[in-house]
Amino acid sequence: MIKILHLDENHNVLKNGLDEMGFKNFFDYKSSKIEIEQKIAEFDGIVLRSRIKIDKNLLDRTKNLKFIARVGSGIENIDSDYAKKKGIVVLSAGEGNSNAVGEHALSMLLSLFNNIIKSNNEINTNIWKREENRGIELNYKTVGIIGYGKTGKSFAKKLAGFNVKLLCSDIIENIADDYAEQVSIDEIQSRCDIISLHTDLNKLSKHLVNTKFIDNCKKPFYLINTSRGQCVKTSDLILGIKTGKILGACLDVIENESNSFENFKQDSYLDFLKKSEKVILTPHIAGWTFESKLKLSQIILKKIKDLYSK
Repeated sequence: MIKILHLDENHNVLKNGLDEMGFKNFFDYKSSKIEIEQKIAEFDGIVLRSRIKIDKNLLDRTKNLKFIARVGSGIENIDSDYAKKKGIVVLSAGEGNSNAVGEHALSMLLSLFNNIIKSNNEINTNIWKREENRGIELNYKTVGIIGYGKTGKSFAKKLAGFNVKLLCSDIIENIADDYAEQVSIDEIQSRCDIISLHTDLNKLSKHLVNTKFIDNCKKPFYLINTSRGQCVKTSDLILGIKTGKILGACLDVIENESNSFENFKQDSYLDFLKKSEKVILTPHIAGWTFESKLKLSQIILKKIKDLYSK
């Protein structure tokens, strides 16, 4: 019997599909990492989002584990290199929520440019201001996308109809397509009015946007981050906003989120961001749609089926 341990709740299509394959599903959404380590040896597969960190200590306690399936994009909560050494396959489903992330990034940018949230809040307090809420058009702007994988490409495709110039930068060479021209980070810093982050969290991307990065940008710019909060050093972002180097920020993720993405730590930096009319915040929901919940589970199910059909 193939036993699968589910550590986070996902769409029922995944559970039902695994049932049909004859697998036995077990669900544990509350146990601590230590408690999971104590029973992981009996399982053949793990399905999770972000609640538990799958590190060397946990992997060393496995005996029969064939796969780890992350129902989402990004696998920074999994020690994938060590898993590979142990012959464990790591699956993810970034293609399942890339459309949702692209739509969310665009909606945040348009909301910021057109003062949608600010003016809505004013009207709710009986304030009617037109000139003070005059907006900005995307037309003729240059947009730089850092990380041109599935979500970066989705965002570019959404922007294609707005008459913008699209540049992309990625550690993978020759990844450009019909929507964006691939350039260096330096060129993005030199040319862009808007910079959007779509990179995984890794050694290269952690605190990618810091004071040095901001100061190297040739003109003031707008920042979008729908990737990981730690890609931006919050204190340096705030300094950039105060000095006018950063004209505004759309942040779906923040640096002090928990590893599970389900809560955050309150601090003075977050207080500033919440109060600033130049910042829009959402609680890590860029890929969090009803459609993406279904697609993510469908994709993981297919990848598990493919794995066992070999």
